[in-house]
Formats: sequence, C-alpha cells, structure tokens
Amino acid sequence: MYDIIIIGGGVAGLTAGLYAGRGGFKALIIEKMFTGGQAATTYEIDNYPGFDEGIGGPDLIMKMEKQARKFGAEIVYESVVDVDVEGIKKTVKTEKNIYQAKALILAMGANPRELGLDKERKLRGAGISYCATCDGAFFRDKTVAVVGGGDTAVEDALFLARFCPKVYLIHRRDSLRAVKVLQDAVLSNHKVKIIWDTTVEEILGEDTLKGIRIKNVKTGEVRQLDVEGLFIAVGVVPNSDIVKGKVETNQAGYIITDENMQTNKFGVFAAGDIREKPLRQIVTAAADGAIAAYAAERYINENRW
Repeated sequence: MYDIIIIGGGVAGLTAGLYAGRGGFKALIIEKMFTGGQAATTYEIDNYPGFDEGIGGPDLIMKMEKQARKFGAEIVYESVVDVDVEGIKKTVKTEKNIYQAKALILAMGANPRELGLDKERKLRGAGISYCATCDGAFFRDKTVAVVGGGDTAVEDALFLARFCPKVYLIHRRDSLRAVKVLQDAVLSNHKVKIIWDTTVEEILGEDTLKGIRIKNVKTGEVRQLDVEGLFIAVGVVPNSDIVKGKVETNQAGYIITDENMQTNKFGVFAAGDIREKPLRQIVTAAADGAIAAYAAERYINENRW
C-alpha cells in the first residue's frame, strides 16, 4: 500500500513525486515508457526559469528524475491497463502488477496530433515542432510554416510573426475556425501569408527540415515551400482513455479539476497536460504537480489514514 500513486512520469508526475516524497509520503510513479514525456523529446528549452542559457530537454528531465528519487519517490516502468477510483483505496492495475494507494494523481499527459507523414517523427526537434511558444525563438529571422486553422494555429502564426520575416499558415479549408478577433489579427498581419485549401503532402530533408511539399485539395496543384520550420497545430490528444467514464472530462477528453487539482472523485487528482487548462508548458506542469501532491497530502491527513 502506497500513500500516493502517480500515473505518468512527465514533468507533472516527477514534480508530484518530488513533493510527495519530500513531505514524507510513500509515493510511486508509474511510467509506461520513459520519464519526461514531451519535454524529454525537446532539443532545447529556454523558457523554464533558472536556466538563462537554456537546457536540453533530456538533461532537465534527468535532473528532475534524480531529484524525485533523492526524496524517496519510487519509479516503475509498466503500462497501466485499468484503474479503480471508487472507494477509499485506489487501485491501479498494470500489465505486471496491482498497486493500491490512499490517493491517486493522474498525470498521463497529452500528445500532439500528428499529420502522419514520413519523416515527421524523425525531424521532430530538427525543424518540426508542435509548440510555437516553446520553440519559436529558435527560428528567429527564418521562414516558417504553421499547419492548422483553429485558435492555436492562428495564435502560433501571430506569435512567430514577431520574429520571423515570413510565416505561411496552411489550412485545408477556405475559412479559418479560429475566433473572429484572431482571424482579424492574422488577416491584417503582412508577415503572415495564408495558403487556403491546402494540405502538407511531404516533408523534405534528412537530418534537418529543408522544406515541405504542399497540395491544393481543389486544383490538385503540388508545389514546394522552402521553409526551415514547420509548426503543426492540428490538435492535441489527452491520454485519458483509461479513466474515461471514471472521472469527469470535457468533450475533448481533458480531465476537469478545481484549482487544487481535485477531480470529481475524492482522493483522485490530475496534473499537467491531461488537465483542462489554458496553457500547457513545462512550468505549468510542474506547478500542477506540486499542487496535486500538496492536495493529496491534505486529503490523506484529513481522512486520518
């Protein structure tokens, strides 16, 4: 029996493990692949406080993991197949074991929706990004493209236009889905060129992005765009399948919590990108993890385990 089980070893999960362990609670982090989540695949991070010259994603995660272990958090690498959030004891079943805890923190994260193209994963971090606010500054004075037509895509295009001379916004339809205020802003920005009715058909380059091949879905015309950065903003998918129907989620599948990371189930908390929230960044994931651990500790103490 653990005090707190944390599902997910990303930034939120590692921070929760750190705070729980440092608070004297027996904590277990269950991660199916490798710690760090999306942050571990980010080439360089320069917007996390305390690293004025930036830090590589794997290096930052290694430090976080080491710190969580230092304060007693256990980490196992197993795939969770089911959870039971009812009753006093919370049960987590993996492919290998069954674990129980007094409190449960859900920190499974979310993954960006991919285009599904060859070389997309290979060149992630080498010209391809799913987060303009994370990586945009690395493309200063370069020509880039954004794929998508919703709020995030338009916001990304406007953000990139601050320091890129030209930003292509590629959308498969003939009208944007973003809110009107964002549409007005992007349509009036001379640095942003919108390419309507178009999809990305091919990613060019071997070690780094050299360009993309695009296709007009109405005319069938195919042409090449010479860009050094491709920002994909076609949606994000929360990893919440194992708890759907067990805790409250919104229509997109993000777990709904209050400001203390509490879900609609007592003793069950959520933190990081899996949670319904306005900003998904490393710094907000860390904050969520700290709050979730603190709230879980209070829950355990107040219920006099």
